[in-house]
Amino acid sequence: MHCSIYKGHKKPDTYLYVPVKDDLSTVPAPIMGALGATEHVMDLVLTPARRLAREDVCEVMRSLLHRGCFVQLPPGEDELSRGN
Repeated sequence: MHCSIYKGHKKPDTYLYVPVKDDLSTVPAPIMGALGATEHVMDLVLTPARRLAREDVCEVMRSLLHRGCFVQLPPGEDELSRGN
């Protein structure tokens, strides 16, 4: 599964994963508002075998499939802030 990663400018160390580069239409407006302007950081190919530094790759993949996005919060942030 391909994904593109963007960083938000309002909250340091907050990253947005989306399945299609430059298509943020699947991201809910409250999340976009919380992130502010976004900047493309990188593209990744996700597989269950791939390791991510701070997230469970299977959780990221599920969120991309079912919600159209995944938000990686800074360490220590409450998961409820993700909008789950």
